[in-house]
Order: sequence, then C-alpha cells, then structure tokens
Amino acid sequence: MSLNFNTIEWKDNQLYLIDQRILPQREEYISFNTVSEVAFAIKDMVVRGAPAIGVTAAFGIAIAARDSAATDYETFKQDIGSACEELFATRPTAINLKWGLDRMKAVCEANQELLLPELKARLLKEAQDILDEDIATNRQIGAHGATLLESNQTVLTHCNAGALATAGHGTALGVIYSAVEAGKNINVLADETRPFLQGARLTAWELNKNEVPVKVITDNMAGHLMKLGKIQAVVVGSDRIAANGDVANKIGTYNVAILAKAHNIPFYVAAPVSTIDPETAHGDDIPIEERPHEEVTNFFQQATTPKGVAVHNPAFDVTPNNLVSAIITERGIMRAPYGEAIAKLFN
Repeated sequence: MSLNFNTIEWKDNQLYLIDQRILPQREEYISFNTVSEVAFAIKDMVVRGAPAIGVTAAFGIAIAARDSAATDYETFKQDIGSACEELFATRPTAINLKWGLDRMKAVCEANQELLLPELKARLLKEAQDILDEDIATNRQIGAHGATLLESNQTVLTHCNAGALATAGHGTALGVIYSAVEAGKNINVLADETRPFLQGARLTAWELNKNEVPVKVITDNMAGHLMKLGKIQAVVVGSDRIAANGDVANKIGTYNVAILAKAHNIPFYVAAPVSTIDPETAHGDDIPIEERPHEEVTNFFQQATTPKGVAVHNPAFDVTPNNLVSAIITERGIMRAPYGEAIAKLFN
C-alpha cells in the first residue's frame, strides 16, 4: 500500500515533519534547521511514536554535524555529544530515541579518520539509512503480523502506531495495511486515546486517507463492544518492551489488554526489535513520562476541567507479559515465554 503523505523527510538540506499537533484540521509540514528545533519537535509532539522519534533524533544529530564549527575531531565529537544529550532529554520512555542516538554516536566514533566534511556526510547518510531501514522493518512487521488476521475481522487499536508514528507504513497499523494488501477485508476500531486523541485525530485520519474502513470509539466503549462480539483482535504498538516481555505503550493500553483477556480476544503487540530493551528487566523499571497537565485540562485551547483542579497525566502504562498473545517484530512472531524468546533474539 502506497501511503500518500510523508511523516519525516529530508530535503533541501533540512528536516521536514508533518505537524501532528494540528491533524486532522490541517495537514502542514514544518522545516527544522537546528538541534534545539528538533528537540522541541519531539518534546512538543510535532512528531511522536517511538520509531519516528528515533529517526527524527538521528536527523537531529545530522543537523548538529552539519552546523558544527569544529576544526578537529575531538571538538566535533563534543558537539555531537552535546546534541545527543539535548535530544535524549526530550522523551524518557521511548527506547528508540536512545537507540537512534547511540547508532549515530557509533558511526561518529567508527569514522574518526575521515575528514570532517566527509564525516558530516557520513552521518547524514546514516540518518537517511535509519529512515529507509525503518520503513523496510515496518513492512516486515506487517507481513508477519498480517498472517494473524483473518478477512472480515474487526481489529481494535489504541493510540497511533501507523505511518505517522514511524518513517512509513507503521507497526500496528502496518499489520493492518499489510493484511489489506494481501486482500483481506479488515475493519478497524480506533480508540480515541485521551487525552491527546492520537486515535481519534491521527489513526482515523491516516486510515481514512488510505481508504481503510475505520470507526472511532471512546476509550470506555471497548469492553461493551467486546462483550457484543464486535471485536476479534487487538493490535497495538509499543514505546519500550522490557526483557521479560512487559510492554510500555500509550496510557490506556493496559485497560484494553485486561478487557481482551477477559473476553478471550488475542492482544498483539507490533514493534521493531529496536523497541526491545534487554537492559530493562521488567516493566516496573520503565520510566513513565509525565506530560503537561494542560493536555488534560485543555484541548485545542478550550478548557475541559474547572480551573485549579489537580490532574495526573502519565503518558504511558505497562501491560504485563501475561496479557500479551504475541509480539510481532521484523524477525518474526514471538510468543510466551517472552523472556526466553527475547534472550534468544539478542544472543
């Protein structure tokens, strides 16, 4: 399936991102030309989704390299290190951010014999390679995951793990896109995903734009529809998967997983291997980002709660591995016991 928008694009020597804060009202693309601008784009959720954040951060390092005034390698390396620190501080939960930055740092260190103009070009190429590889990875995830879906099924998804959350094709929605490409008739229910409405605004927008049948439901409707037999599978993405298979994803995912288990509905997680963090033993060790409270108290500059009322706004929750039916990666489909499967994957 050929998608008709670009989430991330490098052209005219600058980074362009679709502004996900204003979808679906307007489809606009913004250029970013400094490391601080890229850091803002990640922090303010111009771009979001773990794989997309990792790719964007890589281009942030390419920009840092381009703009470095260093005349020797050691000073240049310090400039790259400072940029990595600034970008790493933006979003703590998505492990792909660290993965992308670590990959760029490794290229910098492995090619220190190059002249600085050549090293700068090499880093830009690495960022572009990361983007291209992400799309290829998502297509592999989609191909594996599509085998788990049957024609005429209705699939529930939470948040947005589509082309908007990656460099292209998507993880959870990539599974759906690939199933559609294979000729299967798939209908999608998109949780609205409060408080940022990634499902209502983003998942619905991109599926509708690509002519995949989708209906939006509020976050508290899933159990009712499962009880009525109107949902046959759940597919979500992930921002970090622990070594034991516990899954961090957008807040509300845990609720959906519990409901799916209670109704004997398969709960699938689609994510690249780069989302798996073998250094984090279990989900309790995954840092959970606390987002600005204004995301709950206001929406599109309209107050939704009484002034002065306290709120809590964790961006993610953790779904225990015993609620996960399968983890779909580019290398295949993993099933429990996930600790063994993940250890084998990395060994």
